[in-house]
Amino acid sequence: MGVDYYNILKVNRNATADDLKKSYRRLAMIWHPDKNINKQEAEAKFKQISEAYDVLSDPQKRHIYDLCGEEGLKSGQVPNPTRAARNRHQGFHHNHQQHPNPSFRFNPRNANDIYAEIFGENSNGNASSSSNGGGNGIRREGYFRSTTMNSGEGARKAPPLENVLVCGLEELYGGVTRKMKISRNVFDGHGHPHLVEEIVTIDVKPGWKKGTKITFPEKGNEEPGIIPADVIFVLDERSHPVYTRDGNDLIVKQEITLLESLTGKTLELTTLDGRNISVPLTEIIKPGHEVVVPNEGMPISKDPRKKGSLRIQIDVKYPKRFTEGQKYELRRVLG
Repeated sequence: MGVDYYNILKVNRNATADDLKKSYRRLAMIWHPDKNINKQEAEAKFKQISEAYDVLSDPQKRHIYDLCGEEGLKSGQVPNPTRAARNRHQGFHHNHQQHPNPSFRFNPRNANDIYAEIFGENSNGNASSSSNGGGNGIRREGYFRSTTMNSGEGARKAPPLENVLVCGLEELYGGVTRKMKISRNVFDGHGHPHLVEEIVTIDVKPGWKKGTKITFPEKGNEEPGIIPADVIFVLDERSHPVYTRDGNDLIVKQEITLLESLTGKTLELTTLDGRNISVPLTEIIKPGHEVVVPNEGMPISKDPRKKGSLRIQIDVKYPKRFTEGQKYELRRVLG
């Protein structure tokens, strides 16, 4: 049995050009390979949708298809009487004697070209053609970056869905890759919603700050007449037992004794990436003193080779009491 392009595109046989375009938009968004976990199935569906639109939106191809069916369209030959009779029963009206255009040759358009034409080639910069074996080749990279401005005249976009992504300071210091699961409702080829799950990858870069947003365009639930929401992950910082962050700087609090504040001490610290560093205190330290160690803070996200400072805030622990002998010695030494 020949392919029924009208059924594939979910339109009736009197569909206008606008009807075809609207149906193509909806089905292309549902079945694009980049929006489905089962890439193989989605790619096959997407090719069918593209070919159906290609045929029905072209007056000459549609006329030949209506007269001769898929077999006559693609082969250039009028189908046999049995096939023709069946197609007449399905609504086709065949001329058994002659192809309506003997010089016609069916050349299906590239699926990417059709998509670029419908959704707008200049809107995302990635809908260019691909010669993927001719016909209906599909290039996946960046194909569905954003359809916010091109998903249908007057279409409203659902508000973004925000999720919190919590990372520790060690992860924000060195960078980390996180895999997150997204669950959402999408429409199948018959317009019925079903739940799909997708794993998205987030590459957290060294130096990213609290509040950084990572956006996955149009990964929200699909609803009729509404462009799916963007899914956004908002970065948050988990508190650290030793360090706190202030912009690109790291702050650590250290307590020393009165004797150490007067005679000196070497502080031993372990950095967020596991290195041990020594910071000598050679001056007399007063309570509230801050020692700044350059280039030992957080990486600067725009240039991770550079870092902020490590700021050591020092408190001096005083004795609760002195004996008379200790007081005597202090007066003698300190004058």
